[in-house]
Amino acid sequence: MAKTTQSQPDAPAAGRSDAENEIPGQVVLVFQGGGALGAYQAGVYEALHDWKIEPDWVIGTSIGAINGAIIAGNAPEQRLARLKQFWNGVAHRGSVAASWLPGFEACARYWSIVTQGVPSFFTPRPASWASIHTRVGADLAAFYSTGPLRETLTALVDFEYLNDKATRLTVGTVNVSSGRMRYFTNRDTPMDVDHLMASAAFPPGFPSVRVEGESYWDGGIYSNTPLEAVLDDHPRRNSVIFAVQLWPATGPEPESILQVMSRQRDIQYSSRAESHLERQKQIHRLRHVIRELGQHIPEAQRNAPEVQELLGWGCGTTIQVLELDAPPLDGDDLNRDIDFSAGGIERRWAAGYEDTIRMLKRAPWHEVPDPMEGISVYRVTHESM
Repeated sequence: MAKTTQSQPDAPAAGRSDAENEIPGQVVLVFQGGGALGAYQAGVYEALHDWKIEPDWVIGTSIGAINGAIIAGNAPEQRLARLKQFWNGVAHRGSVAASWLPGFEACARYWSIVTQGVPSFFTPRPASWASIHTRVGADLAAFYSTGPLRETLTALVDFEYLNDKATRLTVGTVNVSSGRMRYFTNRDTPMDVDHLMASAAFPPGFPSVRVEGESYWDGGIYSNTPLEAVLDDHPRRNSVIFAVQLWPATGPEPESILQVMSRQRDIQYSSRAESHLERQKQIHRLRHVIRELGQHIPEAQRNAPEVQELLGWGCGTTIQVLELDAPPLDGDDLNRDIDFSAGGIERRWAAGYEDTIRMLKRAPWHEVPDPMEGISVYRVTHESM
């Protein structure tokens, strides 16, 4: 654990509207990976945009990194149009023939994506299907080429604007060789399309991407909810975090092999968020305890260098985590994360928008936090709204 100093209360962010300035501290969006499920995140952003709330920091993995880059890499007045351009570009329109046969459309769409890809996202690499034993190198060892995604991101993200740091962006990756998680952020280094491609390089479908001479994969295979990067950030700041969950952490016991496979994926891609929060709540409470203890030490002793060093581990920042859980849709199955159907995208986008509006109306940041608790969590799901 790195030593920290006591944080000061944040001043209102420059340029915010009156509605935004009601939110204490920085506004952070945390986006999971989840392929087509990421349309829900776009709906979340649209709701915030309509309420004149723009994020100070967006952190994402995989599709969350893509959505995050489009948001942070464009001026506020252009963000929503760019998001719509991306999602319209990946939407699968289906065929008239498929609509004649009930239940056949989803199957036809799945095989179309598997065999043909998504034109503005990824395309098949036939040679890879011919032999999985052929050594082609880390940059080619994948079933699909993500060249189209590179072109799409280059067109939709203004990297000059992104690197001006008006909005902070962080993307999660995992080093292929070391197996260690690494977060790239425009606060520390200029970012380009390779950083975004690396965060979306989900194996074995997509190839690894080289950054600074090393190969990286999608950070979601290590930690799909990059919440810890916000909670471990230094210096700490008062924050309201919109944590968008695409995979349900809880669910019924599966009764078939297909349900087992689906539930296994839910747990794999959602479970770390809960453990991160519990650990961070304990750590942050200890920081607040240290701060409180410091007030009971006589001033002469409190000013001693060795005591000041110990008190430096304390802080008084407050972090409010607002969880938005994407609802399941009728017809969802094991392959819902590649449901790029126009209808599926539209429904997920609408759900993200509606859920966020409900959360904004609830405005939990107005609640007075427990002075001994540094982190408050508000979970609002479809069942409780």
